[in-house]
Amino acid sequence: MAAYTINVPDDKIAALKQKLSQATFPDEIEGATNDYGAPLAEVKRLTEYWKSTYDWKAVEAKLNALPNFHRSIKVDGFPALDIHYLHQPSDSPDAIPLLFCHGWPGSYIEVTKMLESLKQSTNGVSFHVVAPSLPNFAWSEGPKQRGFGLKQYAEVNHRLMHSLGYTKYVTQGGDWGFYITRAMGLLYPQSVMASHINMIRASPPTWTSHPLLALQHALQPYSQREKEGFERNYPWTDDEILTWVSIYHFSTAGPAASLRIYYEAVHSELGGVSRDRTQQWIGKVKLGLCHSPRELTVVPSTWARTLGPVVFESFKEKGGHFAAWEVPGEIVGDLRGMFGKGGACYGITGPVAKL
Repeated sequence: MAAYTINVPDDKIAALKQKLSQATFPDEIEGATNDYGAPLAEVKRLTEYWKSTYDWKAVEAKLNALPNFHRSIKVDGFPALDIHYLHQPSDSPDAIPLLFCHGWPGSYIEVTKMLESLKQSTNGVSFHVVAPSLPNFAWSEGPKQRGFGLKQYAEVNHRLMHSLGYTKYVTQGGDWGFYITRAMGLLYPQSVMASHINMIRASPPTWTSHPLLALQHALQPYSQREKEGFERNYPWTDDEILTWVSIYHFSTAGPAASLRIYYEAVHSELGGVSRDRTQQWIGKVKLGLCHSPRELTVVPSTWARTLGPVVFESFKEKGGHFAAWEVPGEIVGDLRGMFGKGGACYGITGPVAKL
């Protein structure tokens, strides 16, 4: 384990500004609205702001103030990768190790609004937080061989936690973090004690696999929450958008590398962990569910409960796909409720020695 410092060279920043100054834009039909994609005027405005006003070095300094580290992680069948991660231990001897797993187009930055709160002991619980940049994302290296699928992403995270001395831990994730933490629970149930997810991908319960849930689903109409799940309401700032985009642009593996997970998760045959399997029952890991009203897919609770033994479930009045960033207090509240005093997972990992 070694400290990590982000240092994007000045020539890369200059090259980006040069590219932005030479950008060409498509035309736009009259009356085009958001259903045609990002409005052309907004794209042009953000491009100009990115080129002339946005200060990456100021953002970089703030990111470097976080507890950044990196270490070499080897997974079966692939060369070792240099993996970047945040590691913020709690001072509490009873803190629970928490692996936060991001997705696309997010990054480890999503956890940063929750770090200080998760470190503090409230309701009898605090967390040792580990938030890696997944391979091919942000400041982590990416594999150069085919076949790096969900099994391998799960193995990277699992080996990272063990390298830090966390042999028993819990997970939190959305987007690809949903699939990867689900794969971790499938592959490493002896270490993954519980999982909280804020993007829920599940299928309707069937009469053969989940007859009671199927009956409940058949009798219940869709709620207003489920009907309105495609609306958005988080007020993104220009700097937030461009910081997220800049992390991809300046990433170690390159801005396009992160997209490889979409292919490999479907086509990789190493380990046999498919996306479909992660959306089925995984019975050895206790499960917490967060239903956000503005998530990309809003599924009924009866569907979600086909994923595993649900011990915690919340239904939010606000929040979308990037819940940890949009409504960090809601996710922190869920984790404290699930793992704190009176929660179904209180003390689930036992005392842990932190590095």
